[in-house]
Amino acid sequence: MTADRPETLAVFTEWTAERYGTETALRFRRDGEWRTLSYAGLRDTVRELGRGLAGLGVAPGERVAVLAETRPEWTYTHFAVLAAGAVLVPVYPTAGEEELAWVLGDSEAVAVVCEDVAQADRVTALRAKLPRLRDVMLMGERLPLASAGELAARAAAVRPGDDAAIVYTSGTTGLPKGCRLTHGNLGAVQDATLPLVAGGPGDSTYLYLPLAHLLAQLIQFTTLLEGGELCYYGGRIEDVVAELTEARPTHLPSVPRLFEKLHSVVLGLAEAREGGRARFEEAVRLGVLEAEGRLPESSREAWRAAEESLYSLVRAAFGGRLRWALTGGAPIAPATLDFLRACGIRVFEGYGMTESGGVISLNHPGAVRYGTVGRPVAGCEVRIEADGEVLARGPMVFPGYHANPAATAEALDAEGWLRTGDLGELDEDGFLRITGRKKELIITSAGKNLTPSEAEFAVQRSRWVSRAVMIGDRRPYPVALITLDPEEVAAWAAREGVDPGPDPSAHPAVRALVEEAVATANEGLSRPSRIRAFHILRDDFTIADGTLTPTLKLRRPAIATRYAGEIAALYGEGKG
Repeated sequence: MTADRPETLAVFTEWTAERYGTETALRFRRDGEWRTLSYAGLRDTVRELGRGLAGLGVAPGERVAVLAETRPEWTYTHFAVLAAGAVLVPVYPTAGEEELAWVLGDSEAVAVVCEDVAQADRVTALRAKLPRLRDVMLMGERLPLASAGELAARAAAVRPGDDAAIVYTSGTTGLPKGCRLTHGNLGAVQDATLPLVAGGPGDSTYLYLPLAHLLAQLIQFTTLLEGGELCYYGGRIEDVVAELTEARPTHLPSVPRLFEKLHSVVLGLAEAREGGRARFEEAVRLGVLEAEGRLPESSREAWRAAEESLYSLVRAAFGGRLRWALTGGAPIAPATLDFLRACGIRVFEGYGMTESGGVISLNHPGAVRYGTVGRPVAGCEVRIEADGEVLARGPMVFPGYHANPAATAEALDAEGWLRTGDLGELDEDGFLRITGRKKELIITSAGKNLTPSEAEFAVQRSRWVSRAVMIGDRRPYPVALITLDPEEVAAWAAREGVDPGPDPSAHPAVRALVEEAVATANEGLSRPSRIRAFHILRDDFTIADGTLTPTLKLRRPAIATRYAGEIAALYGEGKG
């Protein structure tokens, strides 16, 4: 063991219980009430479940899958699998039947721990395709117990180079690949990030992100290593914002959408008042100046008024204690970052991928540059290839894909550099900016190379837009498929007295909003990248219809196929 963390995750809960004992490790809802579990209680729960897995016959090195939403039992199972010397295989509960069968079969999982009977029934229906699967069990199910001595021996035998997890990347094309992550990989991430995120007993991390995703697992490790508490959301994603006031976290990892949604709600409330938009923008300007230490004394009184009428209320919406928030997985709107910073809430962007152990670079209180994803973390080297691709190397980079040497050779070169597939730039101070995906480059019929994410993000800055997808490969110019944010459009319609009808996408006034959003986006784009025509889809993209991955990334080939008619019509009507 090291001074700051255990040598492997197999002894994680033993290590944390020794240090934090009676401190609260987990806080969660049961029967409408908040309940807690101490570090000692977490260790005891993990011990019993680990003995159960061993008693069931799960051998060291065998794979155990978890199929559940984020909840305390996910955490118990996670650490119990590792304590038993086995390898975790997280599965998204939203995964379709094909993906579920693939992940369980490709990983050769011998057991699956399911959230409820409905998920267990899904697995049972696939058993004919899963010859290695021996057991399907429910969380909380009683199991035959191996001895405490056997579990302790198993945990002690695990080495840093052993696999801790096989995490399947939700690929935007084809079936996902299983990333092998060792105890050493995940330990290296903690070594690099723990000094950057202050926390400890009394601090609380609100966890609503899916534990099937590596980011949530890393947040779990960091919080518990520092002696803080993990506070789990109540179970309905729609309730997250409302529940924050009750949970009162100090730390909040999130995707950009949560922060952008709150920004939109507050802006909408401001716009409902006469002159409210101008006052809101002035308050944000003053708040940013104060955050940067540049507020003129002549503006101090106006800032104090905004503190009372806006800033303090926004902080209260996050529970009033939030001092660190993390966002990743997608770019966040600069206007949202300014709004939150003005209100005294600092949101730090980071960057990584499953193959890099989840982290490559990170903004943090000691070094932040908005518009970037931070500097590479300690131990991680980053370089930019001649074609703009970001390469990373370090002890957190995975050893390869499970049972897929060809894909491993494609991802890792002979010197251990990971080809991320992302395009980026390093500025003069070493901050990294991600500019797009290498495989998503669009080459028009005129030979122009376009990065779709740049235009898409520009359009998505509009409150009325949920998603924008640029089309244009081997076409004369780019066009876009656009989906609406139904809540924002409904609120606008109510304020303006507009009846959008059953299909707002077809209403002329709604189209005018989107036209304005596209025109604004085009102003900041190079001429070849400007969107020349667009179609508003009636429904948003979803995991269920195959147009989004479980991590909510666009599946572009599926979108192009599903909406081939709409795309053809755009080019038939466009002007050359």
